[in-house]
Parts: sequence; structure tokens; C-alpha cells
Amino acid sequence: MSILGIPILSLVIFLPLTGVAALLLVGRNQGALARGIALAVTGLTFLASLPMYFAYDAAMGGFQMVEQMDWIPAWGAQYFLGADGVSMLLVLLTTLLTFLSVLAAWNENRHTREFMIAVLLLEVGMTGVFLALDVFLFYVFWEVMLFPMYFIIGVWGSDRRLYAAMKFVVYTMAASVLMLVAILFMYYLNFQSTGHSSFNLLEWYHLKVPFPAQYWLFAAFALAFAVKVPMFPFHTWLPDAHVEAPTAGSVILAGVLLKMGTYGFYRFAMPMFPDAVLMALPVLMGLAVAAILYGALVCMVQPDMKKLVAYSSVSHMGFVMLGLFALNTQGVQGSMIQMLNHGVSTGALFLLVGMIYERRHTKAIAEFGGLMGPMPVYATVFLVVVLSSIGLPGLNGFVGEYLILLGAYGVNPWGAGVSALAVVLAAIYLLWMYQRVFFGLVTKAVNQKLADLTLREMAVLAPLLVLIVWMGVYPKPFLDKMKPSVDQFIASQAGAKPAVPESPAAKPESVKPGVSLR
Repeated sequence: MSILGIPILSLVIFLPLTGVAALLLVGRNQGALARGIALAVTGLTFLASLPMYFAYDAAMGGFQMVEQMDWIPAWGAQYFLGADGVSMLLVLLTTLLTFLSVLAAWNENRHTREFMIAVLLLEVGMTGVFLALDVFLFYVFWEVMLFPMYFIIGVWGSDRRLYAAMKFVVYTMAASVLMLVAILFMYYLNFQSTGHSSFNLLEWYHLKVPFPAQYWLFAAFALAFAVKVPMFPFHTWLPDAHVEAPTAGSVILAGVLLKMGTYGFYRFAMPMFPDAVLMALPVLMGLAVAAILYGALVCMVQPDMKKLVAYSSVSHMGFVMLGLFALNTQGVQGSMIQMLNHGVSTGALFLLVGMIYERRHTKAIAEFGGLMGPMPVYATVFLVVVLSSIGLPGLNGFVGEYLILLGAYGVNPWGAGVSALAVVLAAIYLLWMYQRVFFGLVTKAVNQKLADLTLREMAVLAPLLVLIVWMGVYPKPFLDKMKPSVDQFIASQAGAKPAVPESPAAKPESVKPGVSLR
């Protein structure tokens, strides 16, 4: 469906390009104007994405607000977009965090115009990844988001920014090349099976891929997505990227880019190759449990707040993968909502670390102590976010972790039991970090004069605090929206393939009427 005759998905994806065009007309020394334009455009993009939530009919399920037209007919590539309950919520998370990241970067004065252009281009790639239903189009958006993040880390990062940026690109691109080879092979198999060229993802769901090929194709897709999650042992680029990236880059990286990996498993790798998934399931669940424990244990010895939060992402994303590999309703729903929870809570943690870094230009835990006195509002907000990351009942983190462990216990009690230990470890490393930073005496004279949160900083954190409480107390609106999509995913893993089109022009049952752009 269209909303007031507007192709809403295309609007959300490409509205940031209007900001890029406007910024190219701004002088390089007009930083304030560049910030204002970027803030206005990302704010409008977030507002434009909100109708997606209300327009999506969970009772109908499937992909809705569909936009489909020929793009490269000779290749069979289409401009094919659609949103289901999961991708719609991830787009909302993306547009919100991008807007808040721009507001948080208000004091960025190094090549401000270029920084804002990079953020806007990154938003185009991220939203496109979540909405593309043509695999070639998906791959284009996947690569589009890579280079803005490279420049955000490499130009506006800290001392070792070039090393971290290069490591990020090498890991991601090496895995992406393998995925491209697998995409081309699937394209060939589809042509052999149907007699026509197509990158239509919903058609590819219907392909009967022979098992030896299916196993290697799944491995190629899974590697690309495992690096992005990142799953253990492909995680080593993440701490460096987080520590060296500016605050806005860390928020987007943790809040959105990591979700592209889990979303890739959910939308592409697992539905297309269910037999290979079942074969690899013990290894996949083992790697998820290893990531959960490894990330938690490494956090306990970190002297740097930002690196601690970065390694906590490895552990928390391990929970997301554990729930996804459970292949039951509780586990997969917990995995999907935990993606949102992690984006909100960890995004807030990186914002808070960035705010103290602006004041002290250090992230070392030993440099602080007793901040509860000079910064009581900051300390209170920090405590709420820490408790949400721990999984305190009543806050958002509890809902996802509970569902994931419940689902995992049904298929692997030992894995669930071992993973539950990480919840205890999370309480240890986060509360211990909080104690050292905020309690006790102010041991550094410079800390006694630190200013508390400003109105702008409170405005940045307020939406995330609201979501932390809302998703913890009343998660039903989020779970209801994603349930039909989760049910369809589980059916695909059980061998009951979702309805798919017989040709690129056909509309499958799983795609609801949308916008025809022909």
C-alpha cells in the first residue's frame, strides 16, 4: 500500500540524499549550518518512517508497502522493496539512532560538512539493506554503507583510526566478496530452474538447491553475516572500530550495523538454505555460546569504558544469535526484540561514554571516581542504562534475554544454562565499572568541576530512556508486529516454504498489495 499515494519506503531510503545535495552547496567553514541541515533531514527521515509502524497490518502479515519495478531488465534485477514486522522495526531503530547521533555530534567541528554527508549516506545504505527484496539491490545497499563508515572511523576517529578503519573494511569486504560469488551462483541456479533471470529473493526461497551446493552457499552467506554480527571468532575488528570511532560512529555501528548481520541470517542465509542450517546448527549454537561467555569474561578486565561496552556487544549479540538458532517461537522472537533492545541500550551507553569523553578526553575507568557528586543526573541516567543492559526485570533487556534463554533451553538445555551465566557476569562487570566511576571519593581534582548533562544531551538520551522502560514494561506492541514474520521464518526452517511468485511480475501471497512503479 502507499501512504497518501507516497511510496513510503523509497522516501525513507532516499530522503537523506536531499540533505547530501544541500550540504554540497554549503561552504566548508559553515559548520553550524551543516549541522542544522543534517539534523533537520535526519529528523524528517525519522518522522517519515513512523507511518510504517501504523500502516503495517500484523493481522495480514507478509511484506507490505511493496514497491516493485524493473531496474536492470537484462540481468533480471528489480527495484523491489518491502517491509515486514521485523524489517519495519529495524528501519525505525535506524532512523531514530541516526537522528540522535547527529544531535549528539553537535560539537563535532572537524570537517563538519563532510562528516554529516558521511552520516547521511550511511543512513541510505542501512535502510536500504533492511527493505530490499531483490538480492542484487540488497548487495548494492550492503556495499554502499561500508565506505561512509570507513571514513567516519578513519577521518574522525581517535589515534589509531586508520588501523581500525582498514581492519573494518578488510574484514567486511573479504567476507562480502564470498557472498557475491554465492549470489551469482544462486542467480545461475535460478535461471537453470526457471528459465528466466531474476534476483527476486522470494523466488529464491522456492529453489530446490542440492545439498552439497546448499552447504557451501550457506557457508558463504553465513561468513559475510557472521563478520558483521560479529560472531566469535570473527569479532576482532569490532573493539578496535568502536574504540577509535567518534561517538556517533560507535552508536550507529553498535545500534544498527551489527543488526545487519543478524538480519542477514534471518532474511537471507537461513530461509534459503534450511537443510544446511540444520546440519550446521550444533556448530552455530556453540559459536553463539562461546561469544556470550568470551565477551562477558573479556569485559571484566577492561580498563577502558568504551572498550568494555564494545566487548559487551559481542556477548549481547551472541544472545541474539543463540535465540535465532533455537528455531522456535520464543527464541526467534526473543532474538528479534533483543536486536532492538541492544540498539537502544548499547547505543545509550556509547552516548554516555562519549559525553564524559567530551569533558575529560579520556575513557579510562581509573581516571574517574565519585562522579555521583558533581554529575547526579548523568549518574542516574547511566545507572538506568546499565541496569537495562544487565537485564533487570521491568527494563527492555530482560524481555529479550528471557525469551532467548527460554527458547534455547527447549533445544539445548546445556547451552542455555551456560549462557545464563553471562547474565551474572554482565551484572558483575557493568556494576563494578559503575561503582568505580561514580561512587567513592572524587580522587581527581578536575572531576570536581565537571558539568552535569546539558539540555541537548538530555534531549538525546530521553527517547532512549523512554524506550528502555516502554519495551521492558509493555513489549506487546513490538512482539505483535513481528510475530507473523517470525512464524513464517520458523515455517521456512521446518520445510514449509512461504508462498513465492512464479515470475518476477507475480505478487506472491506473502507480499501484500503495494505501490506499482511500473
